[in-house]
This record gives sequence, structure tokens and C-alpha cells, in this order.
Amino acid sequence: MSDTEVTWLTQEAYDRLKAELDEMIENRPVIAAEINARREEGDLRENGGYHAAREEQGKQEARIRQLQELLRVAKVGEAPTTSGVAAPGMVLTVRYDGDDETEEFLLATREEGAHGALEVYSPSSPLGKALLGAKDGETRQYELPNGSTMKVTLIKSVPYSA
Repeated sequence: MSDTEVTWLTQEAYDRLKAELDEMIENRPVIAAEINARREEGDLRENGGYHAAREEQGKQEARIRQLQELLRVAKVGEAPTTSGVAAPGMVLTVRYDGDDETEEFLLATREEGAHGALEVYSPSSPLGKALLGAKDGETRQYELPNGSTMKVTLIKSVPYSA
């Protein structure tokens, strides 16, 4: 994550991620003790428990670094309260050009919408960037991974509520 990338989070999401980070940091000695206990079992080349514990430690440390960076650059605020304009924290209903069906998703980070049933699209994704600031009824265009473009119409945008 770059220094210029800001992640929008509600206070609830920030608190939940901060609690996860604190718990993982508190758990570091437990993982270290597990590694030491497995090391005492003998030959490290054939010690599956040792390697599993080291791998778990690596995953934990990676998540700790990810959470620390995310919380460092997070912009904490209230979810939007007004409807009608696409912004982070809004549930967007869109219709793609040539499709009769609509799609509904939350415009937010994965961490923000991690516990909801809605699909989550990042504001920094091509679709998210195209829709940011769009008003209900407005059609925008964005580039697909294959290089072609897609038109999408914002049908409605409403504030997310858990």
C-alpha cells in the first residue's frame, strides 16, 4: 500500500481491526513458544510441527504488518448519510450496458465489508473509480482488463447500514 492511498473506514470497522491487531500482537509469545517446543522435538528437516508453526508465524506477521499499514493510512469517519451520489460507504445499484439485470454492491475496502453479505468493490478498482462521484441515473464508462470499455449506469446509491 502506498503512502498516498487512503482507506476509508467507519469507527466500528477501525475498532474491529485494531482489536484484531492487538490480539495478534498479544499472541506473538504463544507462537514463539510453540516454535521453541517443536524445535526441541529434534531434527528440523523432518519436523512437520516445527515447519507448520514457522509458517503460521509468517502468516501472523504478514497480517500484523498489513493491519498496521491499513490502520496507519485509514481515514476514520461516519458512513455517508445522504443518498444519490456514489462514494465510499455507499451501497450502489448499477446496470451494465446491454444487461437487463441490476447488480448491488458496497463501495468500500474489503476490510470494511468483510462481515457483510454484500459483494464489496474497492473505490480504487476500475469500476469504483468510474463510479465515484456519479449521481443516480448517471452513466459512466470504465476499462475492462482485456482493454475494451464497459458502460455502467448508477441506478441508485444509498448509505450502507449493517
